[in-house]
Amino acid sequence: MKGAGPASARRRGAFALLVLASLLLHGLLAERFSAWREGAVQAATAPPRLQAVFVRELLPAAPPDTPAAPARSPRRAAARPPAEAASAPELPPPVEAVASDAPSPTPVEPALPTVAELPPAAAASSPELAAASAADTTPAATAPAASAPAFEWPASTRLSYSLGGYVRGEVHGSARVEWLREGSRYQVHLDVVVGPSAAPLMQRRMSSDGELTPQGLVPRRYDEETQLAFGRPRRVTLGFDDDGVTLASGQRVPTLPAVQDTASQFVQLSYLFGIGAHQLQPGARIELPLALARRVDVWVYDVVGEEELATPFGALPTWHLRPQRLGDASALSIETWFAPSLQYLPVRIVIRQGPEQYIDLMIERLPQQAGPAR
Repeated sequence: MKGAGPASARRRGAFALLVLASLLLHGLLAERFSAWREGAVQAATAPPRLQAVFVRELLPAAPPDTPAAPARSPRRAAARPPAEAASAPELPPPVEAVASDAPSPTPVEPALPTVAELPPAAAASSPELAAASAADTTPAATAPAASAPAFEWPASTRLSYSLGGYVRGEVHGSARVEWLREGSRYQVHLDVVVGPSAAPLMQRRMSSDGELTPQGLVPRRYDEETQLAFGRPRRVTLGFDDDGVTLASGQRVPTLPAVQDTASQFVQLSYLFGIGAHQLQPGARIELPLALARRVDVWVYDVVGEEELATPFGALPTWHLRPQRLGDASALSIETWFAPSLQYLPVRIVIRQGPEQYIDLMIERLPQQAGPAR
């Protein structure tokens, strides 16, 4: 009986450890099930992805009424080193232009994780334009001229980018944009991977689903998923209708004319340039209503001018857009280069946070398109 005491204590200790292990396992399984259920609900409610077979490359061809390419030496396509990035002017979280004497718009709250959230990597997201509220007061600015040819939406298109930059050290990765259309319906999918594809530091998937109209893209739903290394996915969904936008929190807010989402904005901008709704000339400003996770606001961009980029397939004339500077030095800002000879597609996108940290997406091959060759 004297040995029963220690043995009993050992049995009680073993039982306690078993209970603790069971509780830990239960908690882990509950968390995994919650994440799985959240993903399953999202997948069940998200629109099915449109399909396309990309059979040809889009070759550069100067469109009519496009100004001649600037006679200057090609600009380096590689990401700029931190020292050069530090000398660049500070930019605001994008917002767009109104008259020069109009009050500055409220700084936009980007729907991206801050650099602090990322391991040696950064976040991406993107800028865009739209002939928004100006449509009510200056119809000529948002509609093509009467003599302009009818606009034809491009075939389904895939853009592939290499990713470089500097965020607490050099970062590398890849990105891809797919524009898909079927009748009057469209989808835009933007996928960004920071780090090696086998073990990425950050992944982000953004998808826009909506309708094609004479005024451009009309988003109906936006889905976004961000996955940081060793973290749980973070998901955002926005809903659009004729009267308002349902934000990620479920709050419903009034909409703005021609409002876009993070994924659709680039295609809407290409559309507006293609129909001549905005004149691309140095010093011009463009405004884009944009729905983000927590607000609907207007982003303002300055047209810096024409620049020639050095790409893997040769020198490419582009138009450089830069967001107006608002907020402090740590705010995100996004610059974009659009190529008139490639249907005004965005061929370079630079996302900055502060003077030294940036992510640079540069087109790495000719765009791929569906349909017969022209």
